[in-house]
Amino acid sequence: MALTDLSGRMAIGIDIGGTNTKFGLINHRGEILAKGSMKTDVHAEVESFIDELYHHLEPLIQQNGGMIMVEGIGVGAPNANYYKGTIEHPPNLNWKGIIPFAELMSRKFGKPCTMTNDANAAALGEMMYGAARGMRDFIMITLGTGVGGGIISGGKLVYGHDGFAGELGHTIVKPGGRRHWSTGLDGSLEAYASATGITITAKKMRAEFQTSLLNEYSEEDINAKTVYDCALKGDATAIEVFRYTGQKLGEAFANFVMFSSPEAILLFGGVIKAGDFILKPAKEHMEQNLLPVFRNKVKLVLSELSEADAAILGASALVWTKG
Repeated sequence: MALTDLSGRMAIGIDIGGTNTKFGLINHRGEILAKGSMKTDVHAEVESFIDELYHHLEPLIQQNGGMIMVEGIGVGAPNANYYKGTIEHPPNLNWKGIIPFAELMSRKFGKPCTMTNDANAAALGEMMYGAARGMRDFIMITLGTGVGGGIISGGKLVYGHDGFAGELGHTIVKPGGRRHWSTGLDGSLEAYASATGITITAKKMRAEFQTSLLNEYSEEDINAKTVYDCALKGDATAIEVFRYTGQKLGEAFANFVMFSSPEAILLFGGVIKAGDFILKPAKEHMEQNLLPVFRNKVKLVLSELSEADAAILGASALVWTKG
């Protein structure tokens, strides 16, 4: 049997955001050999974006052994289709329609390119480099400006028949509830449990409780961080904002647990910095809404990946795991 020597081999990890794109060279142990970033939104055409990406990456690749040492390219991007290698109708990118991104990247770099959405990439990164090492069944939830999800079952990422499975942030947690500012859905998890959702909840609750410390801030200064600052000072309204958010999270987690029976739910993103203000009610309401056979089995686990580097690590994991 021929042995594959991975020492010195590296993957290109790319995370495409609406404003900025991060990229890096990562070995199979998760060590970042080089990294950088560039603006996404200055490129009206995807071809010029890829040209600039190559311009940044090519010298880094040469400094680390050359293109011969590159195993492949992994990309996390909004509305990325794993099966087709396309970015399809991305809501926050300048490029419209269906973009054959993986094909264009492979043509430019001469290497295979695999892609998925950012939350799926985060799940793979956590399984390969982070807190989910050794786990074969878990759910990744990213809690930031939005709410993302990635489902690992039997050691494999669940893509569904069309490549778009795992949009857990858009599942409905309150039928007929708060309208999402972008999708138009009523009562989705993201409308409540994202940093944006927390801000909306805080503005509503502070209007009902005039003595809250939250009323010392202007409307534009209310956000998840100011809610956290007030909660640390013991403000009952700020604490209730997080309790309510945690309740919605926990109710959603119960549904997620009962359809896939994961070992753990991995949590990543700025919102989890609220700690027990949000995690305790999330755990409590998850357990309350589970059938007895599922109770007290599923751990809530915090990500072990650096927030600054998690996106490119996750994207690079696509190369080593082949999805």
